[in-house]
Amino acid sequence: MRAVEHWLDDREPLGVSAVPWFEFSCGPLDAEAIELIDQVISGRVVAFNAAHAERAAQLFNSAGRQRAGRWVCMIAAAAIESGARLATRNRADFGRFKAAGLDLVAI
Repeated sequence: MRAVEHWLDDREPLGVSAVPWFEFSCGPLDAEAIELIDQVISGRVVAFNAAHAERAAQLFNSAGRQRAGRWVCMIAAAAIESGARLATRNRADFGRFKAAGLDLVAI
Protein backbone atom coordinates (compact mmCIF):
# COMPACT_ATOMS: atom_id res chain seq x y z
CA MET A 1 0.00 0.00 0.00
CA ARG A 2 3.01 2.30 0.26
CA ALA A 3 3.09 2.61 -3.51
CA VAL A 4 -0.50 3.84 -3.54
CA GLU A 5 0.22 6.32 -0.75
CA HIS A 6 3.23 7.59 -2.69
CA TRP A 7 1.14 8.04 -5.84
CA LEU A 8 -1.51 9.91 -3.88
CA ASP A 9 1.15 12.14 -2.28
CA ASP A 10 2.55 12.86 -5.76
CA ARG A 11 -0.98 13.54 -7.04
CA GLU A 12 -0.52 10.94 -9.75
CA PRO A 13 -3.83 10.28 -11.50
CA LEU A 14 -5.11 6.81 -10.67
CA GLY A 15 -7.75 4.86 -12.53
CA VAL A 16 -9.24 1.43 -12.87
CA SER A 17 -10.38 -0.70 -15.76
CA ALA A 18 -14.09 -1.43 -15.95
CA VAL A 19 -13.28 -5.12 -15.45
CA PRO A 20 -11.98 -4.90 -11.86
CA TRP A 21 -14.51 -2.13 -11.21
CA PHE A 22 -17.17 -4.72 -11.98
CA GLU A 23 -15.48 -7.13 -9.55
CA PHE A 24 -15.33 -4.43 -6.84
CA SER A 25 -18.98 -3.63 -7.37
CA CYS A 26 -19.99 -7.29 -6.99
CA GLY A 27 -18.49 -7.42 -3.52
CA PRO A 28 -17.74 -8.44 -0.90
CA LEU A 29 -16.80 -4.77 -0.56
CA ASP A 30 -19.53 -2.67 0.95
CA ALA A 31 -20.83 0.57 -0.52
CA GLU A 32 -18.59 2.66 1.74
CA ALA A 33 -15.43 0.89 0.54
CA ILE A 34 -16.48 1.27 -3.09
CA GLU A 35 -17.13 4.99 -2.51
CA LEU A 36 -13.63 5.38 -1.02
CA ILE A 37 -12.06 3.67 -4.04
CA ASP A 38 -14.12 5.90 -6.33
CA GLN A 39 -12.78 8.97 -4.53
CA VAL A 40 -9.19 7.73 -4.86
CA ILE A 41 -9.57 7.20 -8.61
CA SER A 42 -11.67 10.38 -9.05
CA GLY A 43 -14.22 8.43 -11.05
CA ARG A 44 -11.68 7.38 -13.69
CA VAL A 45 -13.05 4.03 -14.85
CA VAL A 46 -11.59 3.03 -18.21
CA ALA A 47 -14.02 1.29 -20.55
CA PHE A 48 -13.09 -2.19 -21.76
CA ASN A 49 -12.93 -1.78 -25.53
CA ALA A 50 -12.30 -3.87 -28.65
CA ALA A 51 -8.50 -3.45 -28.49
CA HIS A 52 -8.56 -4.64 -24.88
CA ALA A 53 -10.70 -7.63 -25.85
CA GLU A 54 -8.38 -8.62 -28.69
CA ARG A 55 -5.29 -8.37 -26.46
CA ALA A 56 -7.09 -10.31 -23.71
CA ALA A 57 -7.83 -13.10 -26.18
CA GLN A 58 -4.16 -13.23 -27.18
CA LEU A 59 -3.09 -13.42 -23.53
CA PHE A 60 -5.74 -16.02 -22.77
CA ASN A 61 -4.66 -18.23 -25.68
CA SER A 62 -0.96 -17.86 -24.91
CA ALA A 63 -1.50 -18.64 -21.22
CA GLY A 64 -3.10 -22.03 -21.81
CA ARG A 65 -6.77 -21.09 -22.16
CA GLN A 66 -7.57 -21.60 -18.48
CA ARG A 67 -11.17 -20.57 -17.94
CA ALA A 68 -10.48 -19.18 -14.47
CA GLY A 69 -7.82 -16.88 -15.95
CA ARG A 70 -10.13 -14.92 -18.24
CA TRP A 71 -10.62 -12.04 -15.80
CA VAL A 72 -6.87 -11.80 -15.21
CA CYS A 73 -6.27 -11.68 -18.97
CA MET A 74 -8.88 -8.95 -19.38
CA ILE A 75 -7.39 -6.82 -16.60
CA ALA A 76 -3.83 -7.28 -17.87
CA ALA A 77 -4.88 -6.50 -21.44
CA ALA A 78 -6.63 -3.29 -20.41
CA ALA A 79 -3.48 -2.12 -18.62
CA ILE A 80 -1.20 -3.05 -21.52
CA GLU A 81 -3.40 -1.42 -24.16
CA SER A 82 -3.89 1.70 -22.03
CA GLY A 83 -0.17 2.04 -21.32
CA ALA A 84 -0.94 1.93 -17.62
CA ARG A 85 0.88 0.35 -14.72
CA LEU A 86 -1.06 -2.38 -12.98
CA ALA A 87 -0.88 -2.23 -9.20
CA THR A 88 -1.79 -5.55 -7.58
CA ARG A 89 -1.06 -7.87 -4.71
CA ASN A 90 -1.61 -10.79 -7.08
CA ARG A 91 1.83 -11.09 -8.65
CA ALA A 92 1.38 -14.83 -9.17
CA ASP A 93 -1.41 -14.45 -11.73
CA PHE A 94 -0.28 -11.23 -13.39
CA GLY A 95 3.49 -11.76 -13.43
CA ARG A 96 3.30 -14.08 -16.43
CA PHE A 97 2.18 -11.16 -18.60
CA LYS A 98 5.24 -8.98 -18.00
CA ALA A 99 6.82 -10.43 -21.15
CA ALA A 100 3.74 -9.30 -23.08
CA GLY A 101 4.31 -5.71 -21.96
CA LEU A 102 2.48 -5.54 -18.63
CA ASP A 103 4.03 -2.94 -16.33
CA LEU A 104 3.37 -4.64 -13.00
CA VAL A 105 3.69 -2.88 -9.66
CA ALA A 106 3.46 -5.05 -6.56
CA ILE A 107 1.65 -3.43 -3.65
